[in-house]
Order: sequence, then C-alpha cells, then structure tokens
Amino acid sequence: MTLALISNTAPDSADAIVPLSGEVFGALINLSGRRRFTSQRLVLYAVLAAQGQEDAVATASEALGLFRNAHKLLLKGGDGLPGVFCAELQRAYFGPGQGERQIADFIDLAERTLHAIGSGGIKAPGLLAELVGITTPTLAVLNQITAVYEEQSKLHARLMRKQLRGIITEIETIAKQAKMVAFNARVVAARAGHAGREFAVVAGVMANITSEMDSMVSSALSAAA
Repeated sequence: MTLALISNTAPDSADAIVPLSGEVFGALINLSGRRRFTSQRLVLYAVLAAQGQEDAVATASEALGLFRNAHKLLLKGGDGLPGVFCAELQRAYFGPGQGERQIADFIDLAERTLHAIGSGGIKAPGLLAELVGITTPTLAVLNQITAVYEEQSKLHARLMRKQLRGIITEIETIAKQAKMVAFNARVVAARAGHAGREFAVVAGVMANITSEMDSMVSSALSAAA
C-alpha cells in the first residue's frame, strides 16, 4: 500500500501529490544514512591524503562522489524517490538553518580541498583545516535530516494502519449485509420447496463467500494491529 503525501522541491514550488510506499521510505533512510557515512569517510581520507597516504585522495574523491549523488537524489528525487516531499524536510533543507546551503558548501569545500591536496597546492593545509572545522556542524545537519526521514516513516506506518482498519471496517459492513442476504435467500428457498433448490445452492455459495470474508478480515485486523 502507498500513502499520498505533499511533495515540494523548494519552499515556493507548487504542491504535488506523490504516493510513497514503505519501500521508498526505507530507501530514503538508507540513502540519508549513506550521506552521513560518506561525509565522515571523505574527511578521514582527506586528512590521510594530506599526511601522504597512498591512494587516499582517490578514496576521498570516491566518497565525495557518493555523497554528492546521495544528496542530489534526496533533494531533487529520481530513481523512484520523491525528493523533498513534506514541510518538515522543506524546513530542514531550506528553512532558517539553511541545511541545503551548508551541505552544498561542504561539497564545494571538499572538492577544493581534495584538488589542492592532490596537486600539492600551498592552500591545502588551510582548506583541510576549514573542512575539518565544518565537519561537525555539517554532520549535525545530516543527522537532523535523517531524523526527519525516520519520523516521516513512522507517521506513514501509523497512517497505513489507520487506512487499513478503515478499509476493513467497510469490508465487514459488506460482509454483514451479504450474510443477511444469504440468510433471507435460504428462508425463501426453504419456503419454495422443490422449486427453490437451485436458489438454495446460490444462497449456500454466498454463505461460504461471507465466511471466507470473515477469515480475511480477521487476518487483516491482526496485520493492522
């Protein structure tokens, strides 16, 4: 089952309805977690590269690529992901804290730092110190955004259960009505005697169907608990 939520990619964008599934929420949370992990890996290997460790620049550049791609998917959407889909994410990315701006600045500084280290530029130590300095506030932003994805996933699960219970209630109502029809049909068939035999068969089939519906409703109620 899916849930229709509001999707915006920027504070002033037009509202659009995007259906989100549990699988999509799982992908969003995993991608946000990957963004946190690769930010730390990037800085670690930038420091090691500055100390002369072989292949550290390549490893840091790879981490930066993964970080950038994850951020682009989370922000703009793609591959079945919705981008910024709720007001809470809008505030986290574009609100007073300017999360998106901080992340973009982190990416830009990381690129310049790795280029300077790789080319042996004299600005490398200063850029690296600046990169290390913004790592903690950047991680705080990433943690905050990940928490939004996790909370939205929990909300989605609660709404799905509520929606499922509403559907089950409607099915129960239909099943009760069908039972009444089947009972009345049996009464009519009994009164009709021999002429009502075929009608009695139909009434019996309907009664079996309503019994199956009762079983399905019970199973669905257990799943929605």
